[in-house]
Amino acid sequence: MNRRRFLKSAAAGVGLAAFPYMVPRSVLGAEAPSERIVLGFIGCGKQSVHLLRTFLNSRGTQVVANCDVDRLKLDRNMKITTDHYAGKGSGDAGVKAYGDFRELLAREDIDAVVISTPDHWHGLTTVYAARAGKDVYCEKPLAHNILEGQAMVRAVRRYDRVFQTGSMQRSDDKFRHACELVRNGYIGDITKVVVNVGGPPKACDLPGMPTPEYLDWEMWNGPAPARPYHSELSPHISVDIFPHWRSYKEYGGGGMTDWGAHHFDIAQWGLGMDRNGPVEVIPPDGGDVKVLTYRYANGVTMVRAGSEEGHGNVNGVLFIGTKGKVEVNRGYLKTWPEELARQKIGPSEIKLYESRNHYVDWLDAIRARRQPICDVEIGHSTVVVCLMGNIAYELKRPLRFDQRRQRFIGDPEANRLMGRTMRSPWRI
Repeated sequence: MNRRRFLKSAAAGVGLAAFPYMVPRSVLGAEAPSERIVLGFIGCGKQSVHLLRTFLNSRGTQVVANCDVDRLKLDRNMKITTDHYAGKGSGDAGVKAYGDFRELLAREDIDAVVISTPDHWHGLTTVYAARAGKDVYCEKPLAHNILEGQAMVRAVRRYDRVFQTGSMQRSDDKFRHACELVRNGYIGDITKVVVNVGGPPKACDLPGMPTPEYLDWEMWNGPAPARPYHSELSPHISVDIFPHWRSYKEYGGGGMTDWGAHHFDIAQWGLGMDRNGPVEVIPPDGGDVKVLTYRYANGVTMVRAGSEEGHGNVNGVLFIGTKGKVEVNRGYLKTWPEELARQKIGPSEIKLYESRNHYVDWLDAIRARRQPICDVEIGHSTVVVCLMGNIAYELKRPLRFDQRRQRFIGDPEANRLMGRTMRSPWRI
Protein backbone atom coordinates (compact mmCIF):
# COMPACT_ATOMS: atom_id res chain seq x y z
CA MET A 1 0.00 0.00 0.00
CA ASN A 2 1.50 3.35 -0.97
CA ARG A 3 1.44 6.47 1.16
CA ARG A 4 -1.61 8.11 -0.40
CA ARG A 5 -3.73 4.94 -0.26
CA PHE A 6 -2.75 4.45 3.37
CA LEU A 7 -3.68 8.03 4.23
CA LYS A 8 -7.04 7.67 2.52
CA SER A 9 -7.86 4.46 4.36
CA ALA A 10 -6.71 5.95 7.66
CA ALA A 11 -8.84 9.03 7.16
CA ALA A 12 -11.87 6.95 6.26
CA GLY A 13 -11.47 4.66 9.26
CA VAL A 14 -10.07 6.43 12.30
CA GLY A 15 -8.73 9.71 10.94
CA LEU A 16 -5.23 11.11 11.10
CA ALA A 17 -5.09 10.37 14.82
CA ALA A 18 -3.94 6.90 13.72
CA PHE A 19 -0.48 8.42 13.28
CA PRO A 20 1.58 8.50 16.49
CA TYR A 21 2.49 12.17 16.02
CA MET A 22 2.01 14.72 13.24
CA VAL A 23 4.27 17.77 13.24
CA PRO A 24 2.32 20.98 12.55
CA ARG A 25 2.28 22.25 8.99
CA SER A 26 3.98 25.43 10.21
CA VAL A 27 7.05 23.32 10.97
CA LEU A 28 7.19 21.26 7.77
CA GLY A 29 5.98 23.77 5.21
CA ALA A 30 2.81 24.14 3.20
CA GLU A 31 2.58 20.58 1.85
CA ALA A 32 -0.63 18.66 2.27
CA PRO A 33 -0.32 15.52 4.43
CA SER A 34 -0.45 13.38 1.28
CA GLU A 35 2.76 15.07 0.06
CA ARG A 36 4.62 14.77 3.35
CA ILE A 37 7.29 12.05 3.39
CA VAL A 38 7.72 10.35 6.77
CA LEU A 39 11.25 9.01 7.25
CA GLY A 40 13.07 6.50 9.44
CA PHE A 41 16.87 6.26 9.70
CA ILE A 42 18.64 2.89 9.89
CA GLY A 43 22.25 3.34 10.96
CA CYS A 44 23.51 6.28 13.07
CA GLY A 45 27.23 6.36 12.27
CA LYS A 46 29.32 9.27 10.97
CA GLN A 47 27.73 9.45 7.52
CA SER A 48 24.23 9.39 8.97
CA VAL A 49 24.74 12.71 10.76
CA HIS A 50 25.10 14.53 7.43
CA LEU A 51 22.17 12.64 5.96
CA LEU A 52 19.95 13.24 8.98
CA ARG A 53 20.56 16.98 9.03
CA THR A 54 20.03 17.16 5.27
CA PHE A 55 16.67 15.40 5.33
CA LEU A 56 15.48 17.21 8.48
CA ASN A 57 15.96 20.46 6.57
CA SER A 58 14.41 19.21 3.31
CA ARG A 59 10.99 20.44 2.25
CA GLY A 60 8.03 18.33 3.32
CA THR A 61 9.80 15.64 5.33
CA GLN A 62 9.24 14.38 8.86
CA VAL A 63 11.77 12.15 10.65
CA VAL A 64 9.99 9.94 13.20
CA ALA A 65 12.54 7.21 14.00
CA ASN A 66 16.25 6.44 14.36
CA CYS A 67 17.77 2.98 14.69
CA ASP A 68 21.23 1.74 15.63
CA VAL A 69 22.91 -1.03 17.62
CA ASP A 70 25.28 1.51 19.25
CA ARG A 71 23.33 3.30 21.98
CA LEU A 72 25.66 6.31 22.06
CA LYS A 73 25.35 6.98 18.34
CA LEU A 74 21.61 6.38 18.49
CA ASP A 75 21.29 8.89 21.36
CA ARG A 76 23.29 11.47 19.37
CA ASN A 77 21.02 11.19 16.35
CA MET A 78 17.93 11.25 18.54
CA LYS A 79 19.17 14.51 20.08
CA ILE A 80 19.85 16.03 16.64
CA THR A 81 16.31 15.10 15.59
CA THR A 82 14.47 16.23 18.70
CA ASP A 83 16.49 19.45 18.97
CA HIS A 84 15.58 20.23 15.36
CA TYR A 85 11.85 19.95 16.03
CA ALA A 86 12.07 21.63 19.43
CA GLY A 87 13.73 24.59 17.76
CA LYS A 88 10.71 24.86 15.51
CA GLY A 89 8.26 24.76 18.40
CA SER A 90 7.01 21.19 18.10
CA GLY A 91 8.51 19.59 21.20
CA ASP A 92 10.22 16.24 20.61
CA ALA A 93 7.90 15.50 17.65
CA GLY A 94 7.28 11.98 18.95
CA VAL A 95 10.54 10.64 17.54
CA LYS A 96 11.26 7.04 18.59
CA ALA A 97 14.53 5.15 19.03
CA TYR A 98 15.06 1.52 17.98
CA GLY A 99 17.81 -1.05 18.37
CA ASP A 100 16.31 -3.45 15.79
CA PHE A 101 15.54 -2.16 12.30
CA ARG A 102 12.68 -4.64 11.91
CA GLU A 103 10.70 -2.82 14.59
CA LEU A 104 11.16 0.46 12.72
CA LEU A 105 10.05 -1.14 9.44
CA ALA A 106 6.90 -2.49 11.10
CA ARG A 107 5.58 1.07 11.51
CA GLU A 108 2.90 1.74 8.93
CA ASP A 109 3.30 5.52 9.16
CA ILE A 110 6.89 5.45 7.79
CA ASP A 111 7.01 6.02 4.02
CA ALA A 112 10.73 5.69 3.39
CA VAL A 113 14.00 4.82 5.08
CA VAL A 114 17.56 6.13 4.87
CA ILE A 115 20.10 3.30 5.25
CA SER A 116 23.66 4.18 6.31
CA THR A 117 24.79 0.94 7.93
CA PRO A 118 28.07 -0.86 7.21
CA ASP A 119 28.00 -2.48 3.77
CA HIS A 120 27.32 -6.01 5.01
CA TRP A 121 23.86 -4.86 6.18
CA HIS A 122 22.77 -3.08 2.96
CA GLY A 123 21.24 -6.14 1.31
CA LEU A 124 19.17 -7.27 4.29
CA THR A 125 17.87 -3.86 5.31
CA THR A 126 16.95 -2.93 1.73
CA VAL A 127 15.12 -6.19 0.99
CA TYR A 128 13.24 -6.04 4.30
CA ALA A 129 12.36 -2.38 3.69
CA ALA A 130 11.06 -3.07 0.18
CA ARG A 131 8.91 -5.91 1.50
CA ALA A 132 7.53 -3.54 4.12
CA GLY A 133 6.53 -1.08 1.40
CA LYS A 134 9.18 1.55 2.14
CA ASP A 135 11.09 3.59 -0.41
CA VAL A 136 14.84 3.54 0.18
CA TYR A 137 17.86 5.82 0.14
CA CYS A 138 20.86 3.50 0.67
CA GLU A 139 24.43 4.66 1.03
CA LYS A 140 26.98 3.49 -1.49
CA PRO A 141 28.36 1.00 -2.36
CA LEU A 142 25.06 -0.67 -3.14
CA ALA A 143 25.92 -4.12 -1.79
CA HIS A 144 28.55 -6.17 -0.02
CA ASN A 145 28.55 -8.79 -2.79
CA ILE A 146 27.04 -9.40 -6.22
CA LEU A 147 24.31 -11.83 -5.14
CA GLU A 148 23.05 -9.45 -2.47
CA GLY A 149 22.97 -6.68 -5.07
CA GLN A 150 20.87 -8.89 -7.33
CA ALA A 151 18.48 -9.56 -4.44
CA MET A 152 18.16 -5.83 -3.82
CA VAL A 153 17.28 -5.18 -7.46
CA ARG A 154 14.66 -7.93 -7.43
CA ALA A 155 13.05 -6.68 -4.22
CA VAL A 156 12.93 -3.03 -5.31
CA ARG A 157 11.33 -4.01 -8.62
CA ARG A 158 8.93 -6.57 -7.16
CA TYR A 159 7.55 -4.15 -4.57
CA ASP A 160 7.72 -1.10 -6.88
CA ARG A 161 9.89 1.01 -4.58
CA VAL A 162 11.75 4.26 -5.30
CA PHE A 163 15.43 3.60 -4.55
CA GLN A 164 18.35 6.01 -4.63
CA THR A 165 21.95 4.80 -4.36
CA GLY A 166 24.14 7.27 -2.46
CA SER A 167 26.61 7.74 -5.35
CA MET A 168 25.98 11.47 -5.16
CA GLN A 169 28.60 12.55 -7.71
CA ARG A 170 25.85 12.02 -10.31
CA SER A 171 24.15 15.09 -8.87
CA ASP A 172 27.20 17.33 -9.45
CA ASP A 173 27.30 19.53 -12.56
CA LYS A 174 31.02 18.99 -13.25
CA PHE A 175 30.62 15.20 -13.42
CA ARG A 176 27.52 15.52 -15.55
CA HIS A 177 29.19 17.97 -17.95
CA ALA A 178 32.27 15.74 -18.25
CA CYS A 179 30.09 12.75 -19.13
CA GLU A 180 28.07 14.80 -21.64
CA LEU A 181 31.28 15.85 -23.38
CA VAL A 182 32.31 12.20 -23.61
CA ARG A 183 28.90 10.94 -24.68
CA ASN A 184 28.60 13.56 -27.42
CA GLY A 185 31.95 12.67 -28.99
CA TYR A 186 33.87 15.85 -28.18
CA ILE A 187 37.02 13.83 -27.48
CA GLY A 188 36.38 11.37 -30.30
CA ASP A 189 36.09 7.63 -29.82
CA ILE A 190 36.93 6.55 -26.30
CA THR A 191 39.93 4.25 -26.11
CA LYS A 192 40.66 4.13 -22.39
CA VAL A 193 39.34 5.27 -19.02
CA VAL A 194 41.66 5.63 -16.03
CA VAL A 195 40.04 5.49 -12.59
CA ASN A 196 41.93 6.39 -9.42
CA VAL A 197 40.52 4.40 -6.48
CA GLY A 198 41.91 2.40 -3.58
CA GLY A 199 42.68 -1.30 -3.62
CA PRO A 200 40.90 -4.49 -2.55
CA PRO A 201 40.02 -5.51 1.03
CA LYS A 202 41.80 -8.05 3.19
CA ALA A 203 40.58 -10.72 5.60
CA CYS A 204 39.91 -9.37 9.08
CA ASP A 205 42.77 -10.34 11.40
CA LEU A 206 42.07 -7.99 14.31
CA PRO A 207 42.43 -9.42 17.83
CA GLY A 208 39.44 -9.55 20.13
CA MET A 209 38.64 -6.81 22.65
CA PRO A 210 36.05 -6.55 25.44
CA THR A 211 32.69 -5.52 23.99
CA PRO A 212 31.49 -2.10 25.23
CA GLU A 213 28.28 -2.19 27.24
CA TYR A 214 26.63 0.37 24.92
CA LEU A 215 27.02 -1.81 21.79
CA ASP A 216 24.97 -4.81 20.65
CA TRP A 217 27.89 -6.55 18.95
CA GLU A 218 25.88 -9.61 17.93
CA MET A 219 23.50 -7.39 15.97
CA TRP A 220 26.37 -5.31 14.54
CA ASN A 221 27.91 -8.49 13.10
CA GLY A 222 24.51 -9.68 11.89
CA PRO A 223 24.87 -11.76 8.71
CA ALA A 224 28.68 -11.53 8.68
CA PRO A 225 30.87 -14.33 10.09
CA ALA A 226 31.03 -14.30 13.89
CA ARG A 227 34.12 -12.66 15.35
CA PRO A 228 34.99 -10.76 18.57
CA TYR A 229 34.62 -7.01 18.85
CA HIS A 230 37.43 -4.63 17.94
CA SER A 231 37.23 -0.85 18.19
CA GLU A 232 38.61 -0.42 14.66
CA LEU A 233 35.38 -1.90 13.32
CA SER A 234 33.01 0.14 15.47
CA PRO A 235 34.88 2.92 17.25
CA HIS A 236 33.60 4.94 20.20
CA ILE A 237 31.51 7.96 19.25
CA SER A 238 34.35 10.28 20.33
CA VAL A 239 36.56 8.93 17.50
CA ASP A 240 35.34 11.04 14.59
CA ILE A 241 36.42 8.92 11.62
CA PHE A 242 34.89 6.75 8.95
CA PRO A 243 35.49 3.33 10.56
CA HIS A 244 37.96 0.89 9.08
CA TRP A 245 35.50 -1.98 8.64
CA ARG A 246 35.66 -0.92 4.98
CA SER A 247 39.14 -2.45 4.78
CA TYR A 248 37.98 -5.98 5.65
CA LYS A 249 36.19 -8.24 3.20
CA GLU A 250 33.83 -9.62 5.85
CA TYR A 251 32.18 -6.18 6.00
CA GLY A 252 33.27 -4.09 3.01
CA GLY A 253 35.15 -4.05 -0.26
CA GLY A 254 38.17 -1.88 0.46
CA GLY A 255 38.87 1.22 -1.58
CA MET A 256 37.60 -0.65 -4.63
CA THR A 257 34.01 -0.35 -3.46
CA ASP A 258 34.33 2.65 -1.13
CA TRP A 259 35.65 5.08 -3.76
CA GLY A 260 34.87 2.81 -6.70
CA ALA A 261 31.17 3.37 -6.01
CA HIS A 262 31.86 7.01 -6.89
CA HIS A 263 34.52 6.95 -9.61
CA PHE A 264 33.70 3.69 -11.41
CA ASP A 265 30.13 4.99 -11.35
CA ILE A 266 31.15 8.11 -13.29
CA ALA A 267 33.17 6.00 -15.72
CA GLN A 268 30.08 3.85 -16.35
CA TRP A 269 27.92 6.96 -16.82
CA GLY A 270 30.33 8.54 -19.29
CA LEU A 271 30.59 5.30 -21.27
CA GLY A 272 26.81 4.87 -21.44
CA MET A 273 27.08 1.59 -19.54
CA ASP A 274 24.37 2.01 -16.91
CA ARG A 275 22.73 -1.40 -16.32
CA ASN A 276 25.68 -2.92 -18.17
CA GLY A 277 29.42 -3.17 -17.67
CA PRO A 278 32.74 -4.73 -18.66
CA VAL A 279 32.90 -8.29 -19.96
CA GLU A 280 36.44 -9.08 -18.78
CA VAL A 281 38.71 -8.16 -15.90
CA ILE A 282 42.45 -8.88 -15.73
CA PRO A 283 44.46 -8.45 -12.49
CA PRO A 284 48.09 -7.30 -12.48
CA ASP A 285 50.32 -10.23 -13.38
CA GLY A 286 53.77 -8.84 -12.73
CA GLY A 287 54.42 -8.89 -16.47
CA ASP A 288 52.58 -7.22 -19.33
CA VAL A 289 49.52 -6.30 -17.22
CA LYS A 290 50.73 -3.67 -14.77
CA VAL A 291 47.37 -2.59 -13.31
CA LEU A 292 43.86 -3.95 -12.87
CA THR A 293 42.33 -3.83 -16.36
CA TYR A 294 38.73 -4.08 -17.55
CA ARG A 295 37.56 -4.61 -21.11
CA TYR A 296 34.13 -3.72 -22.48
CA ALA A 297 32.47 -5.51 -25.38
CA ASN A 298 32.93 -2.41 -27.56
CA GLY A 299 36.72 -2.55 -27.11
CA VAL A 300 37.11 0.22 -24.53
CA THR A 301 39.67 -0.48 -21.80
CA MET A 302 39.34 0.81 -18.23
CA VAL A 303 42.21 0.63 -15.73
CA ARG A 304 42.60 1.23 -12.03
CA ALA A 305 45.71 3.38 -11.95
CA GLY A 306 47.34 6.49 -10.53
CA SER A 307 50.74 7.24 -11.98
CA GLU A 308 51.10 4.08 -14.06
CA GLU A 309 51.38 3.98 -17.85
CA GLY A 310 52.43 7.61 -18.17
CA HIS A 311 49.07 9.07 -17.13
CA GLY A 312 50.54 11.05 -14.24
CA ASN A 313 48.53 11.50 -11.07
CA VAL A 314 44.99 10.92 -12.32
CA ASN A 315 42.57 13.18 -10.48
CA GLY A 316 39.44 11.06 -10.14
CA VAL A 317 38.38 9.82 -13.59
CA LEU A 318 40.23 10.37 -16.87
CA PHE A 319 38.51 9.67 -20.22
CA ILE A 320 40.96 9.31 -23.12
CA GLY A 321 39.65 9.63 -26.66
CA THR A 322 41.06 9.81 -30.17
CA LYS A 323 40.68 13.63 -30.21
CA GLY A 324 41.25 14.67 -26.62
CA LYS A 325 40.84 13.93 -22.90
CA VAL A 326 38.49 14.81 -20.05
CA GLU A 327 39.49 14.54 -16.38
CA VAL A 328 36.99 15.12 -13.58
CA ASN A 329 36.83 14.98 -9.81
CA ARG A 330 35.03 16.87 -7.04
CA GLY A 331 35.36 20.57 -7.75
CA TYR A 332 37.66 19.85 -10.70
CA LEU A 333 37.25 19.58 -14.46
CA LYS A 334 40.13 19.65 -16.94
CA THR A 335 40.03 19.01 -20.67
CA TRP A 336 42.45 18.62 -23.55
CA PRO A 337 41.97 20.82 -25.56
CA GLU A 338 41.40 23.31 -22.73
CA GLU A 339 38.44 25.12 -24.31
CA LEU A 340 36.34 21.95 -24.20
CA ALA A 341 35.60 22.60 -20.53
CA ARG A 342 33.52 25.63 -21.61
CA GLN A 343 31.70 23.77 -24.39
CA LYS A 344 27.90 24.17 -24.24
CA ILE A 345 25.82 21.09 -24.96
CA GLY A 346 23.28 21.91 -27.64
CA PRO A 347 19.54 21.16 -27.49
CA SER A 348 19.83 18.40 -30.11
CA GLU A 349 22.72 16.64 -28.35
CA ILE A 350 22.72 13.97 -25.66
CA LYS A 351 21.58 15.49 -22.36
CA LEU A 352 22.04 13.40 -19.24
CA TYR A 353 19.61 13.28 -16.33
CA GLU A 354 20.14 16.51 -14.40
CA SER A 355 19.96 16.49 -10.62
CA ARG A 356 21.39 19.34 -8.57
CA ASN A 357 20.65 17.76 -5.20
CA HIS A 358 20.96 14.00 -4.74
CA TYR A 359 18.66 13.92 -1.71
CA VAL A 360 15.94 16.19 -3.05
CA ASP A 361 16.02 14.20 -6.29
CA TRP A 362 15.04 11.08 -4.30
CA LEU A 363 12.26 12.93 -2.45
CA ASP A 364 10.91 14.32 -5.73
CA ALA A 365 11.04 10.85 -7.27
CA ILE A 366 9.03 9.46 -4.34
CA ARG A 367 6.33 12.08 -4.87
CA ALA A 368 6.24 11.44 -8.63
CA ARG A 369 6.70 7.62 -8.30
CA ARG A 370 9.56 7.61 -10.79
CA GLN A 371 13.17 6.43 -10.77
CA PRO A 372 15.76 8.88 -9.37
CA ILE A 373 19.16 9.59 -10.91
CA CYS A 374 20.98 6.63 -9.31
CA ASP A 375 18.36 3.88 -9.28
CA VAL A 376 19.03 0.47 -7.75
CA GLU A 377 20.02 -1.09 -11.10
CA ILE A 378 22.55 1.68 -11.72
CA GLY A 379 24.02 1.23 -8.24
CA HIS A 380 24.15 -2.51 -8.85
CA SER A 381 25.92 -2.27 -12.22
CA THR A 382 28.55 -0.01 -10.63
CA VAL A 383 29.19 -2.25 -7.63
CA VAL A 384 29.49 -5.25 -9.95
CA VAL A 385 32.41 -3.47 -11.64
CA CYS A 386 34.07 -2.97 -8.24
CA LEU A 387 33.43 -6.53 -7.07
CA MET A 388 34.59 -8.09 -10.34
CA GLY A 389 37.92 -6.41 -9.67
CA ASN A 390 38.07 -7.65 -6.08
CA ILE A 391 37.37 -11.23 -7.19
CA ALA A 392 40.05 -11.01 -9.89
CA TYR A 393 42.54 -9.71 -7.31
CA GLU A 394 41.71 -12.63 -5.01
CA LEU A 395 41.93 -15.34 -7.68
CA LYS A 396 44.89 -13.71 -9.49
CA ARG A 397 43.65 -14.60 -12.95
CA PRO A 398 41.62 -13.05 -15.79
CA LEU A 399 37.86 -13.48 -15.56
CA ARG A 400 35.11 -13.15 -18.16
CA PHE A 401 31.68 -11.95 -17.10
CA ASP A 402 28.27 -12.35 -18.77
CA GLN A 403 26.50 -9.09 -17.95
CA ARG A 404 23.09 -10.34 -19.10
CA ARG A 405 23.18 -13.53 -17.03
CA GLN A 406 25.20 -11.89 -14.25
CA ARG A 407 27.63 -14.81 -14.01
CA PHE A 408 31.30 -15.41 -14.60
CA ILE A 409 31.85 -17.55 -17.69
CA GLY A 410 33.31 -21.01 -17.15
CA ASP A 411 34.65 -20.28 -13.69
CA PRO A 412 32.77 -21.97 -10.80
CA GLU A 413 35.26 -20.67 -8.23
CA ALA A 414 34.68 -17.06 -9.27
CA ASN A 415 30.91 -17.62 -9.22
CA ARG A 416 31.13 -18.92 -5.64
CA LEU A 417 32.78 -15.64 -4.65
CA MET A 418 29.80 -13.67 -5.96
CA GLY A 419 28.04 -14.20 -2.63
CA ARG A 420 28.19 -15.94 0.72
CA THR A 421 25.94 -17.76 3.14
CA MET A 422 24.56 -15.38 5.72
CA ARG A 423 25.03 -16.26 9.36
CA SER A 424 21.88 -17.72 10.91
CA PRO A 425 19.16 -16.58 11.35
CA TRP A 426 19.61 -13.98 8.58
CA ARG A 427 18.33 -14.73 5.07
CA ILE A 428 17.12 -12.78 2.06
